[in-house]
Amino acid sequence: MMFKRINKQLIELPIPEYGDANAAAAVQDLLGGRFGEMSTLNNYMFQSFSFREKKKLKPFYDLVTSITAEEFGHVELVTTSINLLTKGSSFPAPPDLTPLQNGKDMRNTAQFVATAQTALGADSMGNPWRGDYVFSSGNLVLDLLHNFFLEVGARTHKMRVYEMTDHPTAREMIGYLLVRGGTHVLAYAKAIEIATGTDLTKMLPIPSLDNSSFDYARKFEERGLNNVLYTWSNEDYQGIKQIWKGTNPENGERLRVIDGVPRGAAIPDLDDLPEEFAPGITKDHYEQIAKRLMRDL
Repeated sequence: MMFKRINKQLIELPIPEYGDANAAAAVQDLLGGRFGEMSTLNNYMFQSFSFREKKKLKPFYDLVTSITAEEFGHVELVTTSINLLTKGSSFPAPPDLTPLQNGKDMRNTAQFVATAQTALGADSMGNPWRGDYVFSSGNLVLDLLHNFFLEVGARTHKMRVYEMTDHPTAREMIGYLLVRGGTHVLAYAKAIEIATGTDLTKMLPIPSLDNSSFDYARKFEERGLNNVLYTWSNEDYQGIKQIWKGTNPENGERLRVIDGVPRGAAIPDLDDLPEEFAPGITKDHYEQIAKRLMRDL
C-alpha cells in the first residue's frame, strides 16, 4: 500500500476571529481519545496492513483499506479545528508583559507550553493517545464487529462534544464527521451482514444515524455525503462496490461509490505567534533563507 498526499483538507472550516481554547480542549477527545480519529485511523490501518487472504476476501479488504485513507483526512480535520480554536488566546508582547498569561487558566495548559497552541496527540484530559487502543485480531468478523462498535462510540462522543460548544469552527467539523462517521457505521454493518447474514440494524437498537437534530450536519446530508464511499484510488479498491450497494436505510437513497477522492478545500495557513517563538523566523532570517533557497537553481 502506498499513499498519495494531496494538499487539501476534506472541507472548508470557518476561520474564527477569536477561538475558544477550552472548546479546543474538549475537541481533543475527538482526536486522541479512545474513540477519537487517531484510534479509527490506526485500527483500520493496522488491520489493512495485516489482512489475511486479501485476494480471496478482497471486498472486505478494500473496504477497510479505503476507509483507512479517509481517516487520515479526519485526523487532519480535527487537528486543524483544534489549531483554529486557540486563535486569539494570547497576544504579541515582550516576555515580561506575560503575553501567554491566559494559558495558565485554560483547561489544556499544555497546548500553550508544548505545542504553541496547536493540537496534541492526547485526549481532553491530556492523556497521550495509546497504542493499545488498536484492535487487530486477524479474525475478519471480529475486526469488523469491533470497527462497527468503534464508529458508534466515536459518533456518540462527537454528539456530546457538539453539545459542549457552540463555536462554529468546532460545530462545522463535527457536523461533517457525524455524517461521514455514519457512513462508516453503515458500511461496517453491511459488511458484517454479508459476512455473517446478521442484520445489525435489527439485532441492536443502535446505531441511530439520524442527524436531524444537528444543524451543522444538514448541508452535508443535502450534498448526499451520507450515501457515498470513496475508493481513495483511481483504479484500486473497487471491491467496496460489492458491499456498499443498495439504499441507505435512513433515507432510502441509493448508495454510491465514487472513484478517487473528495474535492477538498484549502488548508488554513496558521499565523505566526511571536509570543510562542513560533515559527521563530524573523524577517531578516526569512530573507537569508530566501536567498539560500534561490541559490544554484
